[in-house]
Amino acid sequence: MTGRFLLAAMAALFLGIAGLAAGRAAAQDTSLYKIDALNAGLGRVPEAMDRGTPRATMESLIFAAETGRWRDAAHLLNLNAYLPSEQQDVGAELARRLEVVIDRKAVIDWDDVLDRPDGMDAGAASRLAVAGQARRSILLWTLDLDGRPAAIRLNRVQAEGADPVWVFARQTVQNMDALHAQYGPSWLERQLPPLFHKQIVFGLMLWEVLGLPVLFALAVVAGMAVRGVLNLAARRVKSALLTDIYRAMRGPAIFGTFVAVMAVGTTQIFVFSGRIDTVLGPLVTLGITGSVLWLMVNAIDAVLDRLVHFRSDELSQKQLHAQRSMATKVAAGRRAIIVIFVATALGIALSSTTFYQNLGLSLIGTAGALTLVLGFAARRILGNIMSSMQIALNQSARIGDRIVYRDHLCHVERINFTYVQLRNWDGARIVVPVEQFVSEVFDNWTLQTPEMLRTIKIRCAHDADVDMLRDAFDAVIEELDQDELADLDRRAVRVADHDVFGMEVWFCLPCADPNTSWDVTCVAREKLMARMARIARREGTSVFPEAVPAEAA
Repeated sequence: MTGRFLLAAMAALFLGIAGLAAGRAAAQDTSLYKIDALNAGLGRVPEAMDRGTPRATMESLIFAAETGRWRDAAHLLNLNAYLPSEQQDVGAELARRLEVVIDRKAVIDWDDVLDRPDGMDAGAASRLAVAGQARRSILLWTLDLDGRPAAIRLNRVQAEGADPVWVFARQTVQNMDALHAQYGPSWLERQLPPLFHKQIVFGLMLWEVLGLPVLFALAVVAGMAVRGVLNLAARRVKSALLTDIYRAMRGPAIFGTFVAVMAVGTTQIFVFSGRIDTVLGPLVTLGITGSVLWLMVNAIDAVLDRLVHFRSDELSQKQLHAQRSMATKVAAGRRAIIVIFVATALGIALSSTTFYQNLGLSLIGTAGALTLVLGFAARRILGNIMSSMQIALNQSARIGDRIVYRDHLCHVERINFTYVQLRNWDGARIVVPVEQFVSEVFDNWTLQTPEMLRTIKIRCAHDADVDMLRDAFDAVIEELDQDELADLDRRAVRVADHDVFGMEVWFCLPCADPNTSWDVTCVAREKLMARMARIARREGTSVFPEAVPAEAA
């Protein structure tokens, strides 16, 4: 008897625990939202309004829009926030406004709108949080509403005693009046004849196909008008400061006016559909941010131009060593500021638009491949930018320096993002990619001190009198401009080499300024050759080697 009592007690305890676990599991069911009732004031659900899956609910909304059955479409919304007596009339209008907002502003990926009652994406990657799990809520799109994100969302709900269904979320329905007021047809669109509201291509209405080029043309005209006003004002002012201000404002003002007209036109005058706005919206935001940052960069340039002179012909003077270093550092700082501003503009544009938020998962899924593609395409550009910063840091070549690059005697005129601009001795410009410039050997005549020793190499006969040549070189030095010469104790005449044709004599000429050393050396060579010819005639000896041109070659 006692044994039977114990068995019965254990069975009751087991059933109690099992029942409690089942109750907790039911209470913790995350595959749907349990509610007491759904749309009590709407009555029986029409058969055409299928709400069994997310895709079925969307297709039912499209069907209601095509047939004008808005009262039936009210069953696709969670109207529990309204009184049952209001749900029929309010629901029909809210359903119509919902379809308008979705059609105009949402670009829905139908692959995410699954045709399964549990909303589970069986094909989702295992790394995603929703992989292999039933879902009770699906985000279709996100719109900006007075500075806050407003979601268009489908929820899976189950009223007591009914089957689970997919309807538009209660919060989405409550935001619909405000969303329609912001993204619905504008006043100008409502005045257009019905013909202009017909869809003609890619789901776009006729007024959109015609309105976008018209708006673009108006923006161009507005930009050109601002350009004319600024040019007129710049011609009338006499102050150099005001001229610099107008010059700094002109580009950003023209571009900013164009973008502002596009922004006003796409938000106040016209309200384009999501197919256009998804692309146009981020571009307008990026354009506004870019024009502001462009103005800031120009303003910084104007200030820097007044603080530091960037003319390479002036900076090349031998006494301006510190100014050359400063100009190079300032130019590097300007490039760094531009990079920061561009990154900031992209960040602001991406953070201020819902385009990135709506496509966030897609971007994350393709981030690896996109990074590889962009990195491969921009590797040379990024390499040049880093090389230009490297030049600024190690000061191997500064703006105004006199260098010899690939046998070209030139000044460093500009160090830009992707190229170095060199000015040859004859005034020609040599443009060299920065990455290539820093990877090759070049002579920098002004890197440490401006004084330098230039060498005049002349081939002489074996029996030429070197002492007589040394006296001739000293006489030539006395005829030169002494301000262009450095320490004369460094002058020298050396026999550096010889072969069957004669000996090679080096005449070492100390020069004070690398910018004029080439000209001074040319003058000295001319005078020295003339004196050597006179010595040969006067002494009756050979100074220059006698060689047949073919043998010399």
